[in-house]
Amino acid sequence: MMDIDAIMEQLRPRLDTHGLDSRVIRSHLGDCPWRVYLFSEVDSTNTRLKEMAKVGSPAGTVLVADRQTGGRGRLGRSFLSPGGVGVYLSALIRPDCAPTELMHLTCAVAVAMCDAVENAFGFRPGIKWTNDLVVENKKLGGILTELGLDPKTGRVSYAILGIGINCGQTASDFDESIRSMATSARMVLGREADRNLLIAEMVRALENMDQTLLTSTDAMLGRYRRDCITLGKWVSILRGDEVRHALALDIDAEGGLIVRYESGEIGTVTSGEVCVRGLYGYI
Repeated sequence: MMDIDAIMEQLRPRLDTHGLDSRVIRSHLGDCPWRVYLFSEVDSTNTRLKEMAKVGSPAGTVLVADRQTGGRGRLGRSFLSPGGVGVYLSALIRPDCAPTELMHLTCAVAVAMCDAVENAFGFRPGIKWTNDLVVENKKLGGILTELGLDPKTGRVSYAILGIGINCGQTASDFDESIRSMATSARMVLGREADRNLLIAEMVRALENMDQTLLTSTDAMLGRYRRDCITLGKWVSILRGDEVRHALALDIDAEGGLIVRYESGEIGTVTSGEVCVRGLYGYI
């Protein structure tokens, strides 16, 4: 297993970072103690930070890449990560708890990222359950959280908080297959979006979230409900080849989506794909 220095050596910048600047990011962070490492290109910030977590990197370590060659999303999907237009960030935290106490983690990160975008750019995204940031029914960004467990105790050893946000794209930058479903901060604002400022606000929001992650779950979930555009909508729930239609009612105490199926049955969705009617082309 490589040590931290060897991992960092592998990540030594090889390309232009297109205006991302560690010093500028640090100036925006103020007294935030978290440490940000900026790279021009990596395969996946989540993958690399997971390696660093396993060899002892401290909580508050953050990796940011201008470009990813192997970005990952939920359900094993790839996450397109071109250079110069997005923020691809992963943060390491080390909550001292059982994994069952972190069922709400992705919800907490989503609320924190809504705060970050609002603080940086002045508009607040909505959240499509469970992990997409959306504006005007188009995807602005996504979240992938991953846990590592201590094999001896079964408790959480680390959590990796991975976020990708579209910043500088115009409509023509998106592949035609997703153009109608994707947006960027630049498209929302009608002007350039400052990626350095957004990175700093993301780090500050995640640090604030980490401080109350295990103590203010109810308050956070209340904020998640207000931001969640899925609630009150008809959804399709996909599990393998099975598709069921339901009305999204609420978010439970662990971040699950409470739904009422067409049969009248009430259930809770904790995994699988949820498509919201009227969003991403679902009619």
